[in-house]
Amino acid sequence: MWSGKTFAIIGAGQSGGWTAKTLRDEGFEGRIILFGDEPYPPYERPPLSKEVLLGDQPVESTYLWPEDSYDEWNVEMRLDTRVASISPADHGLTLANGETVAYDKLMIATGGRARPLPVAGADLDGVHYLRAISDTVAIRAGIAAAISGGSKIFVVGGGWIGLEVAAAARKQGADVTLVEALDQLCGRALTPEFAARLLKIHLDHGVDIRLNTSIDHFEGDGALARAVLSDGETIDCATAVIGIGLIANTELAADAGLETDNGIVVDEFGRSSDPDIFAAGDVTNHPNELLGRRIRLESWENAQNQAIAAAKAMLDKGEAYSEVPWFWSDQYDVNIQLVGLPEDCDQTILRGDPDAPEFIEFYLKDGRIDGAAAMNNPRDLRFTKRLIQTQKVVDPAQLADPSVKLQTILKG
Repeated sequence: MWSGKTFAIIGAGQSGGWTAKTLRDEGFEGRIILFGDEPYPPYERPPLSKEVLLGDQPVESTYLWPEDSYDEWNVEMRLDTRVASISPADHGLTLANGETVAYDKLMIATGGRARPLPVAGADLDGVHYLRAISDTVAIRAGIAAAISGGSKIFVVGGGWIGLEVAAAARKQGADVTLVEALDQLCGRALTPEFAARLLKIHLDHGVDIRLNTSIDHFEGDGALARAVLSDGETIDCATAVIGIGLIANTELAADAGLETDNGIVVDEFGRSSDPDIFAAGDVTNHPNELLGRRIRLESWENAQNQAIAAAKAMLDKGEAYSEVPWFWSDQYDVNIQLVGLPEDCDQTILRGDPDAPEFIEFYLKDGRIDGAAAMNNPRDLRFTKRLIQTQKVVDPAQLADPSVKLQTILKG
């Protein structure tokens, strides 16, 4: 199928890897070239702030498949190679070294990059962002040095990355201070009540958390020595980790004339404004029929599943992609999972005791579940996801009653 054709993939991450594998699984017999600007084969990013940062798993555990798999699939991997530009009119790519490569169809899976912190001293040695394997390796070394040298780990940002880094550092015995500019943790994702529970967990584990506090600047002679807070307080530290969000890598697409708007604009099949160019993962702005609006997701599950759907569409075998968003975070012995992207909800229902190890919050809109957040309760969240998919009107009293099984509500 498609023999003699060349399909190129820009980005050797989760989406890029799954695109290549899916093309072969679906019978594509042509040439596949996978370009990645890192020296590693396609890998998963979630373990970088969890098991790998803790040292519980090696870097290689993040690889999607063994490295020799790509030879078996006859996929040409061009690692440590940056694509400089795309020419849709010529169906061509220009690499940073000047080489040109022709394609018949193209997948853009460039993901995103960590949002930079615009303060003086953020470029000092010892100030890190966490996005790639090399970042985790450097941060892990910084944590070890801080423990042996008696210095602090300083974290900027009370979102998922910042909290996971704080948890990993504390589990290894490091002294951690975290600052968050807002008045709660995970302000875009959690209710104040859920965030308060998460705050207590970190405080109980010894993290020094400063809400309503920002970093003014970093100081040091070439290497980080201290952080100066917005209130003037100085915190001595040799390692800092900044986690303040993600910027979608849309520059290649925009420069090529593709439509972009907080991501590369694609249809339900992952097709961009050019019919021979597709995109998947964190970089896409895509329609979600279940939510009734366009979204851009920074999600492991979306990076994988949208890539699979879009790869099939590259072979004219696609089906419309639309899934309930799902996210998770592991911190200490706590597992947090979220489903949906609740917007303008009019009711919050608590199931269980928020001070207990296990509970779930439901977010309702017009009597239907629009989203949920759970702590140590993956079973209920699976049924919640199905309730969101069915758009079933639910009884709030039943949702709030742990003795009423969610599968009963689903079948009722």
